Amino acid sequence: MKIVFFGTPQFAVPTLEKLLAHPDVQILAVVTQPDKRRERGNKLTPSPVKTLAIAHNLPVWQPERIKKDIETLNQLKQLDADVFVVIAYGQILSKKILNMPKLGCINVHGSILPQYRGAAPIQWCLYNGEQETGITTMLMDVGMDTGDMLLKAIKPIELLDNAQNLADKLAVTGADLLIETLFKLERQEIEPIPQDNSVATYASLIQKQDYNLDWSKTAIQLHNQIRGFYPNCLTNFRNQPLKITAAVPLNSAYIQELPEQITEKIHKIPDLSTVSGQPGEVVSIIKGLGAIVQTGEGLLLLREVQLTGKRPQSGWDFVNGTRLTLGEVLGNS
Repeated sequence: MKIVFFGTPQFAVPTLEKLLAHPDVQILAVVTQPDKRRERGNKLTPSPVKTLAIAHNLPVWQPERIKKDIETLNQLKQLDADVFVVIAYGQILSKKILNMPKLGCINVHGSILPQYRGAAPIQWCLYNGEQETGITTMLMDVGMDTGDMLLKAIKPIELLDNAQNLADKLAVTGADLLIETLFKLERQEIEPIPQDNSVATYASLIQKQDYNLDWSKTAIQLHNQIRGFYPNCLTNFRNQPLKITAAVPLNSAYIQELPEQITEKIHKIPDLSTVSGQPGEVVSIIKGLGAIVQTGEGLLLLREVQLTGKRPQSGWDFVNGTRLTLGEVLGNS
């Protein structure tokens, strides 16, 4: 099977690796986003997909706007590919491109469609407290994740999953599901299923204000925001921005889902159920774990934080390093 691969971030890498290792697949070329300036050195950095493609001596094309790039369009047409595989590429494909390959363009999407169409399905799924998510393969059309569905794989969401590690899990699932999809589609063993637009939801691009923590929210709402928008959620600490990168809701409904190293320390504090304060107030400190903050409803353990200009640190190291005291209040950033 002759394939052109479209993808950019790490999420797409396991699928490209799987395709490269498959004896019945030939990757003709890779299309990815242009190199971007990243990190402190501001150096042009290739995408993870490009890095892998170069390591395997594959042709790599990086058009600024693929729909307008005549050279890339001509090259794609001349390849006479069986299928285009598209995973988190980052640009909309025109109808002209979608119609080029024999089997069409297959997208690997990080949600159970038609739920969470759009740019950030994993993040918003966590933010909304979903209990499960998954991967859907689909035949692409000109809409935003509106094409006919092919196969699905469902994955449970664990309480301490965040956007990064959940994406890692789904990327592996997506790689396996794509291989199954491609060859079943070629053998005409899949009947594409139209999406029900009436129950569709959208996962929009995350905005800067989405990172701000409002301590009047419940503990589980804040936990879901922190893990969904990992590692960027912000509060205010002693008039400086503070990132909260991992938290634990201490409501009784969730205690049984926590790791033993956390619960054994929590159970040593018998009066935890009696403490209270204003939203954002540090109401208790657990030795070896960190600070417990009052929310609008319930308590939240700060498991990992990051001070401005510093590396991420455990909640306990934060307590010791700042000499945090009971009664201090975290404010909205």
